[in-house]
Amino acid sequence: MSEMRYSPAELMIVNAARLLRDGDVVFVGVGQPNLACNLAKRTHAPNLVMIYEAGVIGAEPARLPLSIGDPTLVSGSLSVVSMYDIFSNYLQRGNVDVGFMGGAQIDKYGNINATVIGGYDSPKVRLPGSGGSQEIAAWANRCYIMTPHQKRRFPEKVEFMTSAGFIGGRNDRKKAGLRGGGMLAVVTDIGVMEPNETGEMTLTQLHPGKTAEEAQANTGWDLKTAARIETTHPVTADELRILRDELDPTGIYLK
Repeated sequence: MSEMRYSPAELMIVNAARLLRDGDVVFVGVGQPNLACNLAKRTHAPNLVMIYEAGVIGAEPARLPLSIGDPTLVSGSLSVVSMYDIFSNYLQRGNVDVGFMGGAQIDKYGNINATVIGGYDSPKVRLPGSGGSQEIAAWANRCYIMTPHQKRRFPEKVEFMTSAGFIGGRNDRKKAGLRGGGMLAVVTDIGVMEPNETGEMTLTQLHPGKTAEEAQANTGWDLKTAARIETTHPVTADELRILRDELDPTGIYLK
C-alpha cells in the first residue's frame, strides 16, 4: 500500500476538525477554519452549528464561501440576524462554544497578534487587525488556532496583543474579567500545544513522524512538554476525499 500524501494545510485542518464536538456552536471565519468545521460536520459532528460574523446562524454553505458576507452562507441557514445580535445575544451571553482564531503571532500564553509587526506607530508590517477576534477570544467558551509551526510565528511575547489568551497567566485572564475559556489548543504542522495549569502553551501531541526537538527548534521560548506526549491519529483517506473532492476541489486553501 502506497504512503498517503497530504499537505501541511490538510494535516492541520484534519486535526483541528477533530477538536470539534457534535452539537458545538462554532464562530467560524472563511479559509482553513471553515474547511475544518465543514469536515467535522461531514464526519463525526453532524449537528455542528456554524455561526458567521456577518450574522448567519446554522449556515449550510453549498460551496466554499469567499468571505463572511458570501450569499451562499444564507441559503439553508437557520437564521440571519444583525452583526450586533451575533456578538451581544450569542457570543457575549456564552452561547458560542468554539471560536477559531487567526493571527501572525501567538505567544507562550496564547495571546495573538494580528495588528502590527514592529512598533505600533511605525510598524514594519501592518496586519489586518482585530475584526471580531478580540471579542471572540474574550467570550467564546473555547478558542483554537491553526498555524504553521515557525519560530517567527511563536515569539515568547507578542509585539501587540490583538486578542487575549491567558495574558501573563491564567490568573491574569480572570483578573481581566474575561469569561471565555481562552486558547485551549494550537494546532500546527508539527503537533498540538495546549495550556498547562499556569496557562503556558505546552506540547501535548505530535503528528506521526514529528519530534519534540522539531517543535522546540521552531518555537521562540523554552517549550515545555507534557509528561506523556500523545501521537495524533493518522489522516484518513476519507478525510482527504471530503476535503479535496467536496470542500475545496480547486485547492484554494489546501495547497
